[in-house]
Amino acid sequence: MTNRSRLPHAVLDEKSRRLKARKIIELIGPERFKSAKEVLEIGCGSGAISSTLKLLGSPDMCVHAVDVVDNRIVHDGYDFNLVTGTTLPFDSAKFDIIISNHVIEHVGDENEQLNHLLEIRRVLKPSGCAYLAVPNKWRIIEPHYRLAFLSWLPLFMADYYLRLTKRGTHYDCLPLSAPTLKNLLDSANFNYQDMLVEAVRTTLNLEYSKSDFATFLARRLPSFFIRLLSPLISTIIFKMEVKDR
Repeated sequence: MTNRSRLPHAVLDEKSRRLKARKIIELIGPERFKSAKEVLEIGCGSGAISSTLKLLGSPDMCVHAVDVVDNRIVHDGYDFNLVTGTTLPFDSAKFDIIISNHVIEHVGDENEQLNHLLEIRRVLKPSGCAYLAVPNKWRIIEPHYRLAFLSWLPLFMADYYLRLTKRGTHYDCLPLSAPTLKNLLDSANFNYQDMLVEAVRTTLNLEYSKSDFATFLARRLPSFFIRLLSPLISTIIFKMEVKDR
């Protein structure tokens, strides 16, 4: 996938991005988030998540954001750097928390995806925590182009599918399956925790807070049942920590 031009796919709906920031905080752990001093969002898109992190963090929290394209609609509360590739312009072991939300599928082939993870590991403090979310390769509707089964196809067929449907000239994303992502995390020397169950419960609590039925499901839906549905879940989410250096 090297040399395949990447297109901006930033979500520019500020309300949904601020809600996403709250979900991320819940999955990282509110106490851990509140104690963080240095936070990085990779691929900040609209800027609304970074801005919300600063708003909800401690007064002395410093939030940094990077992206390969400046699509920001919210600029307040954080420092921004424009970058190229997967290399991060920061010293090693700088950050308490790093967020990579729907970014790794955009950085390139498997080698570049591994480089993305290795850079996260490099700039994450030994005591730090990283949040990683990626679209599930096996979801029915591909999220960037809204086409059924697009991410299931070999790249040459995905390219043809996009041209046939007049959605683009080439498929510039590479969503991952859970086993492939775990292999990459192992190669990058991370300890990691699958946050599927926690993510489903958090989504029900935050997005459907006015629904008694959703609240009931969030509290009572058995974890094993949620895991049975994992092939159908649209997003894979892991919380990561650095193994011994």
